[in-house]
Amino acid sequence: MPSAPPAPAVPHVKVAVIGSGFGGLGAGVRLRRAGITDFVILERADAVGGTWRDNSYPGCACDVPSHLYSLSFAPNPDWPRSFSGQPHIRAYLEKVATDFGLRPHLRFNAEVTEARWDNATARWQITTAAGQWTAEALVSATGPLADPQIPHLPGLDAFPGKVFHSSRWDHDYDLAGKRVAMVGTGASAIQIVPNIQPKVGKLTVFQRTPAWVLPRADRRISAVERALHRALPFTRTLRRGILFGVREIQVDAFVRRPRLLAAVQQIAKWHIGRSVKNPALKAKLTPDYRIGCKRILISNDYYPALAAANAEVVAAGLREVRGSTLVATDGTEHEVDAIVFGTGFHVTDMPIGSRITGAAGRSLAEEWKDGMAALRGTTVHGFPNLFLVIGPNTGLGNSSMILMIESQLNYIIDALTRLDGLGAAALHPTPDAQRNWTEDVQRRMRTTVWETGGCTSWYQDAQGRNTTVWPGTTGHFRRATRRIDPAEYELVPHPAAVPARDRARAQEVGA
Repeated sequence: MPSAPPAPAVPHVKVAVIGSGFGGLGAGVRLRRAGITDFVILERADAVGGTWRDNSYPGCACDVPSHLYSLSFAPNPDWPRSFSGQPHIRAYLEKVATDFGLRPHLRFNAEVTEARWDNATARWQITTAAGQWTAEALVSATGPLADPQIPHLPGLDAFPGKVFHSSRWDHDYDLAGKRVAMVGTGASAIQIVPNIQPKVGKLTVFQRTPAWVLPRADRRISAVERALHRALPFTRTLRRGILFGVREIQVDAFVRRPRLLAAVQQIAKWHIGRSVKNPALKAKLTPDYRIGCKRILISNDYYPALAAANAEVVAAGLREVRGSTLVATDGTEHEVDAIVFGTGFHVTDMPIGSRITGAAGRSLAEEWKDGMAALRGTTVHGFPNLFLVIGPNTGLGNSSMILMIESQLNYIIDALTRLDGLGAAALHPTPDAQRNWTEDVQRRMRTTVWETGGCTSWYQDAQGRNTTVWPGTTGHFRRATRRIDPAEYELVPHPAAVPARDRARAQEVGA
């Protein structure tokens, strides 16, 4: 019998990046600038953009000023508004992918189903929907706002109407004249509500906890301003610098002196009062916790939409579904034709964690069963050459995540370019270094508004620990991630430098 043809060789790259949002594309640009061109960007969808591709709901926009919410090495003088909408941000990311030569590195429809560290070869073995790769380093840039979270509700599967999450908006479904339930009152909901309220027949908003909302100081950026930014680049740099500085000054109130937020809270109360005249509705919409404890939202039209005649706020969560009837936790019943979930994402239990397996054969999710932890938010003990973008405690409550992403990219590039000089194939943090970093972050968290403000938020994990937000300035984080400290790391030798007997033992451990 003829012998079977040999299996095709699995392609190998120096670096595999998961995700093509700001983090993944930023990693690609920085790798190329560091002279590392042997990499792929594995994207589960058919286009770049990450959360700005997935979230296309009506009114979707950023709540960070445009000139701060962009990559420092890819300035955009042509932002049309001071707070940009989703279409413009997505177009910006498409342009970054093209302008910086990332298209040849992109692999679409390549969702990562497994990434396993192989001790014997000191490589990551990666399985995707589009095939397999091996890589010397793995950069996970999936982000915390990638996988929607829909609550498990009795009877939801039998609901006869339309159901979708805000990040999976069904543009083919016409809401006009429908009885629509909006479940949740977070950052997506306050943009969706005023955009669908004028067209629906009845809007019922299920609100477990009200949010503090500030006025949105948005405006069109004039053609003169845009021309000035194109002709004199220092003007856009100055604009970005001012935006950055103002937000750095604000950090102290969030982190060490939450009482300073009292004045901001008064503005938020005034904002409610000028838009909502009904005392009962005003009471429903006024939080009982300190502003900043949950994410502060910005909108000028959310409150007027809730005060409209066809809108109702149910100050309770959703308990169950009985046919087309939604039953709230306060016992009230509401007939609807469609349910829109604005219930957030898997932030402290990211699904990618169950797909990444480290040197000891345990998944990242197993390692994090008691809470996420990573050295400088980027590397994890037991997971050699795994680098996280927007890892534990790197989120922000008042500024641009792009600043944190770029700091982490500095750290990652430094690690990758120094490996040869260290005589190592890979590195991962020592248990002591990771524990010391994590304990210091949690110690500094105790004085923050997120811990003392009297609320429960999505920043906290199942144990009540805040593993999401960074308790400091972005400048502090930038200094902490400027370069790696080899003393904080265990080095993994090249396989050729390991005696055969030890290689066999390592292979058994990783099996």
